[in-house]
Amino acid sequence: MSDAAGGASESGAHKPYIPASQSLPEITGKAIVLGILLSAVLSGANAYLGLKVGLTVSASIPAAVISMAILRMFREHNILENNIVQTAASAGESLAAGVIFTLPALILLRHWAGFPFLPTMGIALCGGILGVLFTIPLRRALIVEADLRFPEGVATAEVLKAGASGGSGAKLIAFGGVAAALMKLSQTGLKIAGSSIEHGVTVGRSVFGVGSDLSPALLGVGYIVGPRVGSLVLAGGAISWLAGIPIYMAITDPQVVAGITGDASGYDAAAAIWSAQIRFMGVGAMVVGGIWALVSLLGAVRDGVRSSIEALRAARASDGGPEIPRTERDMPINFVGIGTVALALPILAVFVLVIDRGALAITPGLYWLVLGLGTVFALLAGFLFASVAGYMAGLVGSSNNPISGVTIATILTISLILYLLLGLQVDFTVSAPQALSAAATAILVGAVVACAAAIAGDNMQDLKAGRIVGATPRQQQIMQLIGVTAAALVIAPILGLLFEAYGLGGVLPREGMDPDEMLEAPQATLMASVADGVFSRNLPWGMIGIGAFIAACVIGLDQTLKARGSSLRVPVLAVAVGIYLPIELEVPIFVGGIVAWLVGRAVTRGGGDEGAVRQANHRGLLFSSGLITGEALVGILLAIPFAVWQSTDVISLMRFAPDGFETAASWIGAAAAVGFIFWLYRASLRASE
Repeated sequence: MSDAAGGASESGAHKPYIPASQSLPEITGKAIVLGILLSAVLSGANAYLGLKVGLTVSASIPAAVISMAILRMFREHNILENNIVQTAASAGESLAAGVIFTLPALILLRHWAGFPFLPTMGIALCGGILGVLFTIPLRRALIVEADLRFPEGVATAEVLKAGASGGSGAKLIAFGGVAAALMKLSQTGLKIAGSSIEHGVTVGRSVFGVGSDLSPALLGVGYIVGPRVGSLVLAGGAISWLAGIPIYMAITDPQVVAGITGDASGYDAAAAIWSAQIRFMGVGAMVVGGIWALVSLLGAVRDGVRSSIEALRAARASDGGPEIPRTERDMPINFVGIGTVALALPILAVFVLVIDRGALAITPGLYWLVLGLGTVFALLAGFLFASVAGYMAGLVGSSNNPISGVTIATILTISLILYLLLGLQVDFTVSAPQALSAAATAILVGAVVACAAAIAGDNMQDLKAGRIVGATPRQQQIMQLIGVTAAALVIAPILGLLFEAYGLGGVLPREGMDPDEMLEAPQATLMASVADGVFSRNLPWGMIGIGAFIAACVIGLDQTLKARGSSLRVPVLAVAVGIYLPIELEVPIFVGGIVAWLVGRAVTRGGGDEGAVRQANHRGLLFSSGLITGEALVGILLAIPFAVWQSTDVISLMRFAPDGFETAASWIGAAAAVGFIFWLYRASLRASE
């Protein structure tokens, strides 16, 4: 998270903007309608972004700004009503993250040929509701008692408070959104501007691949996550692309390398090596990083949950005593236990609907044991990882929350358990269909956990914002359930539309599609590789081991810096994500982070104080949110004609262009990308002029 959010102070956190003694309308008819609409729209936008680059960002701030702009049209509106709307909207976009990191893996495993509505909706809805329920006992522990920053929650509260007296943030988001939408239309629809530049430098038998995506949305992502995370992600990319790939090509039998690269050369050859081998270094790094995060936080989360439950029990036992202040009223704690047990049945039903016993070729008894074990594991791991996600959101924010790390740990653990259990009746070494079905079972379990963790992390940010502005926690928790439901109902059609229009992770739904337009779905590809590799016994454990070793070294470095009291820290999961992602996606993220750093430096050198830096970075955050939203929404809208006409060239102008225009299009795209960089910089600094 950039200083745009992290620098906001929580002044008056114990003195809410709206005091507990004052009651304002929170859940109103117009708030429910607007919350549902924004939840559906932002879940689609985040689904597109996550499938494209493997990263998602919190939509709390843009949702708050949009809500303020719309509700201002009504005579009756207030800050708590705006907070309720953004609570529902951000729940929708977070649920999309949990879904797109996992369920597309079933497409990659060829277990699904599309996204069936009932199973997709069922997993999303059950996992999302679990995430909401699990945050009920966590709110007091992590927000009231723990000393956590919750940067995006604090920033959202500041936006809401500023909006109560009027604000221009909606215009800034609109400008960025329209510009990014036109850029995306030119790149993917009209195809008159290039979408990426790549180059490979050959030295002996090795290729050093470099490149950059020309996406404004990635620039915005980089600005939001900031220079530190952007630099660490690029450092991970350098490990893969400037060290791993060249070394592998230099020391490996040329015939083996040729079998991977085929006729490709330059950057394409480097990309082939990365896809087949080097990316599994990222798997090892992510697993070790995820486990480290869990080990580091288990004690703190355990103590926090225990103190929260004890406080809530004491409050329930105080009948006739002082009334609980409005700003401390949660949904009844017994909802957690009752709701968790009640959700076990629909989760089991989805597993039965998706996993065929005939494909696994096991006895009925073992089949029901496997599904029952998966259901119980999903519930237990869901609570554990929801606690971790909530705690991590307080430390680094929702956008940097290592949901993918805990999901990998979940899928790897349940895959190993199922491998040992199913190995009693199944010989996975000779039965690929059974391996794929077993891997699909692990993916479903991971999907429930991922949705619960994603929702938990985001909801804690919303509850933090609500505590600052003086909202009623129970009202927010109700709206979180509404937002989850709205997103769950639309996520399957959105995913199906994107798959039919672009293809996912190397899988194209029909012949003749342009693979350059395909959505990479990097996180889902990673999940599929881990699950399938365990059962098929074909994971490149050597590469995974190297990645694990690199992660251990990064952890050692980070702990050394911590012991020395250094302000510079090296979170292992940021480096691990960089090792896994294609380098062309990391470069614009890094550039966006550098822009954020330059903005702060320019304001400081111009005599601005910390407040001026925060104001400038806040404008940059809003503009970046517009870039992300605009590109993502156009990507979804373009998916409609692409799917209907089954071609990504349906509105392309390239057929009217002269020969050789592809080179000019690349220059146009590069020039426009540079223009967005300077625009983002100037839009941020305008606050201090």
